[in-house]
Parts: sequence; structure tokens; C-alpha cells
Amino acid sequence: MVNLLYTELIKLKRAKMFMVSLLGAVSAPIMMFLALLNMKSKKPETPIEFDVAFMNTNMYVILLVGTLLYGVITAYLFHREYAEDTLKNLLTIPVSRVSLIVSKLILLFLWIMVLTLTIWSLTLILGLIGQFEGLTMALLLQSLKQFVVGGALLFLLCTPTMFITFLFKNYVPTIIFTAMITMANVVLSESEYKALFPWSASYVIANGDFVPQYPPAFSYATILAASIIGLAATIIYFKKVDIH
Repeated sequence: MVNLLYTELIKLKRAKMFMVSLLGAVSAPIMMFLALLNMKSKKPETPIEFDVAFMNTNMYVILLVGTLLYGVITAYLFHREYAEDTLKNLLTIPVSRVSLIVSKLILLFLWIMVLTLTIWSLTLILGLIGQFEGLTMALLLQSLKQFVVGGALLFLLCTPTMFITFLFKNYVPTIIFTAMITMANVVLSESEYKALFPWSASYVIANGDFVPQYPPAFSYATILAASIIGLAATIIYFKKVDIH
């Protein structure tokens, strides 16, 4: 397992995808920073609060950018061997298919966490540059927790995307799938049903934005169900499929 993870890290180091993903990730805090500055220009007497910057950036990441970006990263990690036609050679060595999936999932989790911390850090830096108000240690710790929880939940929800990638062995269906999820997030973001849709429920949990109509357990359950079903379907399919 350690060797597999090390191999994945070496392959990632040689690729340009990580830098591309960083550029995609930093777009969220930059766009939110510009939006807040625009709002400030229209209402100069109204101060910009750090809690608003952190909350809106995290919402933007979980509901929009993160869903698409992490879906593309998932497709890249799990489709790479198919695209390079090296999977059949990799499976000739004594390594189980489940171990291969687990090693890629570990790398995916680390990747998402690095991007999450980058987004949080840039939000803080831009807020300091823009002289936002209301920064406290309590807010820093709370916002960091919300960002990390949101990233972790989006990681759990990468398993359905992983299954789509294995099933179709192509980037296009995965992109369509994540685009549909993103559109659903937008539609449900102002509805009480956001607590029941796994991807929008991630934001509900991360920011504690629960709705009175549905208890928090419903949001946790829908995320766990989607994650477990996606992982189980992937393992079952990958163990049975013939690699040519």
C-alpha cells in the first residue's frame, strides 16, 4: 500500500494536473474577494466582515467550484491508467485491485485537503489586504473547521464520480455528471431540500445551516449512503471487469 501511494505521488509530481487544480481552487477566494470589493464600492459606509468572506467562499467552493473541480480530479486519478493504457501492466504485479483504489483515494483526500487549506489561506490573506473587519482567533478556528469539514465531505462524495469514471472509462460522462450535480446544488441552495441532497447537504453540515424541516441526521445519512453506495459499486465493478 505504501509503495502504491508513493508511486501515485511520483506520477502526480511529474504531471501538470496539480498546478492546474491549484489555479482552479484559488479562483474561488479571488472571485469572492472581487465581489465583496464591488459591494464595498457601492456601499462605502458598510464594512466587509471576515465571517462573511469565509462563509461565502466556503459556500462557493462546496456548492460550485469544489463539486466540479474535485470531480475532474477524481476522473483524472482513476482514468489515468486507462488513458495511458498501463492498467493491464500494473495489475500483472502482485497488487490487489482494492489496494489500487484505496491508494488513489488516499491521494485524492490529501489533494483535496491541500486545495482546501490553500483556499482558506488565500481567503485570509485577501481579507487582510482588503482590510476586512472582525477577525478573531475564534473566527479563524471556526472557519478553518468549516472549510476542512466541507472538503472532507466532498471527498466522501467523490465515490459516485469514481464509479462513473470506471463505468464509462471517459472524462466526458464524469464532467456531465458533476455539472448536473452543480446545477442541482444551485437549484436547491435556497430550498429546505438542500438538507437531503448529498452535495448541498455538505454545505449544510459544514456551516451548521440545518433546516427545521429535517433533522441533521438526515443530512449525515444521505451523504454516507451516497458515499458507501458509490464505493461499493466501484469495488464490485472493478473486481469483476476484464482489463484489456
